Amino acid sequence: MKKLLSILLLVTMLLSVASVAVAEDAPAYDGSEVTISFYNTMGSNLTPVLDAYIAEFNTLYPNIKVEYTSVGSYDDVRDQISKEIPEGIQPNMAYCYPDHVALYNLAKAVQTLDAYIESDAVITRADGTTEVFGLTDEQKADFIEGYYNEGKQFGDGLMYTLPMSKSTEVLYYNKTFFDANNLSLPTTWADLEELCKKIIEIDPMAIPLGYDSESNWFITMCEQGKIPYTSATAPHFLFDNAEAKEFVKMFRDWYQEGYLTTQSLYGAYTSGLFVSTSDIKSYMSIGSSAGATHQRPAKGADGSYPFEVGIATIPQMDAANKKVISQGPSLCIFKDANAQEVAASWLFAKFLTTNVNFQAEFSMASGYVPVIKSVNQNEVYAEFLNSADGGDYISALSAKVCLEQADAYYTSPAFNGSSTARSQVGPLMTKCFTIPDGSDVDGLVDAAFADAIAECEYSIGW
Repeated sequence: MKKLLSILLLVTMLLSVASVAVAEDAPAYDGSEVTISFYNTMGSNLTPVLDAYIAEFNTLYPNIKVEYTSVGSYDDVRDQISKEIPEGIQPNMAYCYPDHVALYNLAKAVQTLDAYIESDAVITRADGTTEVFGLTDEQKADFIEGYYNEGKQFGDGLMYTLPMSKSTEVLYYNKTFFDANNLSLPTTWADLEELCKKIIEIDPMAIPLGYDSESNWFITMCEQGKIPYTSATAPHFLFDNAEAKEFVKMFRDWYQEGYLTTQSLYGAYTSGLFVSTSDIKSYMSIGSSAGATHQRPAKGADGSYPFEVGIATIPQMDAANKKVISQGPSLCIFKDANAQEVAASWLFAKFLTTNVNFQAEFSMASGYVPVIKSVNQNEVYAEFLNSADGGDYISALSAKVCLEQADAYYTSPAFNGSSTARSQVGPLMTKCFTIPDGSDVDGLVDAAFADAIAECEYSIGW
């Protein structure tokens, strides 16, 4: 990470010396023949969907040639683009996470989208139909708000990305076990603590809860409790506070009681503990909505599942302030001296994110959630959601839960160093959980928080 920061600082200096100034306005696409490049992480299950819709896009805009490269992981995309920016050979558009955009913007390389979104220019397609170059009011309102707002989490109020496909965290639970023991789903963390106690009474060998991402857990608790975490403007790192320490110590107590484990503590995704058929198992697992099939047990010799999986939203601190994390890639567009390449990239990004049929098909193929509400207008997708169950169609059940909690999504501020904050608060949780009883818990927790803040500040040269 520190190496990447050094690269991007060099980028800033290089571009300040020798760069082509690119206007921030939004000239509409004029029909020019252009080729645009698109970096993503799509595998063989998704590229056929993309190919089909590129073909559809080309019936409308035959002079826009779209070339894409599946680079690898999200971090691979970030690393590749970071190397290309100093040479001016970055793609026209790419998959991104907010911290990637913050890195690219050290070189002012990302095109702001506000003027494109608000453009009322009308352009004519190859089939004679027309469309507004920007987003209509209906298209803006169709985006799931939490996903859309991720694009303007950079401290200046400007829009840098459009959401592409998303995931979140959900609570997977052993519905068969819950039904047999008349257990109720937890709606609050206090409910969850009482539930863990009951599960231990029923099955003393159990570890009731597995939570995959300690980082997500910490950040979500801050968001649910309106507890300072980070800020897009200095001072950036705010999580060393009494409220955060309080919930970390509470969950440490749970860990010491045997109520939970995490990916780091377990040594693998906790879905393995959830689907286990051994004596030591969990009955709840909080993990990615996109990983639903990994939370489903293998079928037995008779072709049936050992238990039915249920899916619900994660517990909350306050029912009036429900929050669940927004994850998954967005799309950013890079500045270019050729304004028509930028315009064409905008049209393609707009096409992918507002096209109901593409969003539906891509969701079913990927396990991610569509970013627009009108996806229910797609008959195939509506049928997909109607098939939802805790067995063969668990991915549909996961998507259904995600869409039902659309008003609860949040994203954290993005800035140079925001990814370091995320990478520090996860190990911070693990370090605190493993402080043994009889130790100076308060003092060791204070020290762990201070160390995490120091690492964050070091990462940005403070």
